[in-house]
Amino acid sequence: MLESTPGELSPACRPAVHLGRFRLLLLLLLLLLLPPASSLQPAEWPCGPGPGPLAPAMSQQVSLWHHYLLAIRSREAPRVQDYLRAEDVLLTLLERVHALDPRFLVDYSRHLKAFQFALRSSEDPLDVELPLRVDAQDLLIEELDATRPGDSPALCCLGIPRGAAGLEPWTTDDVFSASSECGPRCCGHIVPSKVLRVLKDLLVAAIVHCKHHGLIPPGSLSVASLKDGQLHLSLLVSSGWRRICFNVVPAVRRRGAAAPGGARLVSGFPEGAWRRISSHGVDLVPASAQHWRASTEYMLTRLLGELGTLRGHRLDSLSILDRVNLESWRGGGQSPGLTFDHLKTALLWASALFPAPEDWAELQGAVYRLLVVLLCGLATRRLAHFLQPGSNLLQGRGLDLHALYQHVEAFASQPEGALQIHATHLGRSPPPRLGSGIKALLQLPASDPAYWTTAYFDVLLDKFQVFNIQDKDRISAKQSVFRKTKALDSKES
Repeated sequence: MLESTPGELSPACRPAVHLGRFRLLLLLLLLLLLPPASSLQPAEWPCGPGPGPLAPAMSQQVSLWHHYLLAIRSREAPRVQDYLRAEDVLLTLLERVHALDPRFLVDYSRHLKAFQFALRSSEDPLDVELPLRVDAQDLLIEELDATRPGDSPALCCLGIPRGAAGLEPWTTDDVFSASSECGPRCCGHIVPSKVLRVLKDLLVAAIVHCKHHGLIPPGSLSVASLKDGQLHLSLLVSSGWRRICFNVVPAVRRRGAAAPGGARLVSGFPEGAWRRISSHGVDLVPASAQHWRASTEYMLTRLLGELGTLRGHRLDSLSILDRVNLESWRGGGQSPGLTFDHLKTALLWASALFPAPEDWAELQGAVYRLLVVLLCGLATRRLAHFLQPGSNLLQGRGLDLHALYQHVEAFASQPEGALQIHATHLGRSPPPRLGSGIKALLQLPASDPAYWTTAYFDVLLDKFQVFNIQDKDRISAKQSVFRKTKALDSKES
C-alpha cells in the first residue's frame, strides 16, 4: 500500500496557514537577485537564464530579441504571484477532498508548475495529478497491445488481486467493477470513469464547504467548469485579473517502473538527469472510461528544470516562441494553434540534437534551433513525443497544419515585425532570410528518418543564416548532408 511520504503527501506536514505569502516573497527575491547572464538555477525551481549583456556592436536586429525577452521577463513576477494565489485555493480545495475521502491524497512536493507557468505567456490549462492512496505494485497491471507497432502510450487495466489485504477501499462499488472474466488472480478492476465521478462529487462538496467557511476568497472559483465525460476535472480559479485553469487528474503511482526515452538524454542534458527523473517512476492516469495509461507530464517538466541548470538561452528561447505563438500565430489567443506543450517538445528535441554549449550561447541562434525542429515537424505533419516517439503530438487535434506552417516559416524568414513591442523599435526590417521556401528540404525526414541528425538541422540553420559553429567536424558533416540534398534535387528535376 502507498503510505504518505513525510513532507510530500501527508496533510499533517503542511501548516494550516498556507505558505503562499512566504513562497511568493521568496520567489520575488530570487527573481530580483537572479544574475542577468546566468542560468545556474536549481533543477527543482529554475527561473531560466536572463539575457546577457549587450555587446556595443550588436546589431539592431539582434537587440530586438533581447528587448522582447526583457519584456517577457518583466511579467514573470506578477504571473507567479497570480499562480501562487490560485494554487493556494486549489490546495485548500484538495485538502478538503482528502478530509472527505482519504483515498485521494494531496501532493505538495511538485514545485515545478509555478516554474512552468512563469515561462509561459499562454493561458493553456495546467495538469495537476492527484495521487490515489494505492500503489500500482499492489495491483495487477494488465497491459493492452498497441494498435500498431510503435504506438504509445500503451493502455492498461488496473486489476485487484483476489484476497489482497489492504485494498478493501478500492473494491467498493463507487470505484470498482467486479468481473468473473479477468482470470483466476483478479476479482475486478479500478475503473477510471468511476474514480472521476467520485472525485467530481467530492470537489463540488469541497467547494461548498470552503465557501461556506470562508476558506477561499469569494468568487475565486465555481462548479461551472466541472463537466462530465472528460479524462480530467477542470477547475477555473480566479487570481487577480487572471483566470487559471487546472485540470485535476487522478493518478496511480507506479514506483520502479522503467521510464521511456532515457537513451535520448545521453547528450544535451545535465549528467545524471535521467537517473534523477526516472527514480520517481511512472504515474498511471485515465486514458478512457475503462483504461489507464502512463503519464510523462511530470518527467517532461522535470526535464525542463534540468535544462534550466545549464548555461545558455534554452528556456529563454522557449519563452520567446510561446509569446510569439500567442500574439502572432494565434492572434492573441483567439485562434486554435500550437500549445506550450508543442513548443516544449521542440525544445527537448533541439536540446538533444544540439548538445554543444555554443549552440545556446547566443539568443537569436537558440530561438532558431527550436524553430528548425518545429518547422520540420509542421512540414512533415509529425512532431514526435520526446519520451514516446510513437505518439504524434500534431495528430487528432483539429489543427490547420498548413496555415501554422506558413505562420512559423514567415516568422523564421523575417522575425523583426513580430518582435517590435513599441514604437521605438519601428524601422526598416532586413530582407527575408529565405529567397524561396524550404518546405521540400524540411520534409526529408518523413521519407528517410536518417536525416534526423544534427548535421541535417545544421543545414537548416545555415539556410536561415544563423549557423555560426566553428567546429570542423560539424562543418564537414553539414556540408556532406548539403551535397546529398543537392544530389536529390538534381534527380527530381
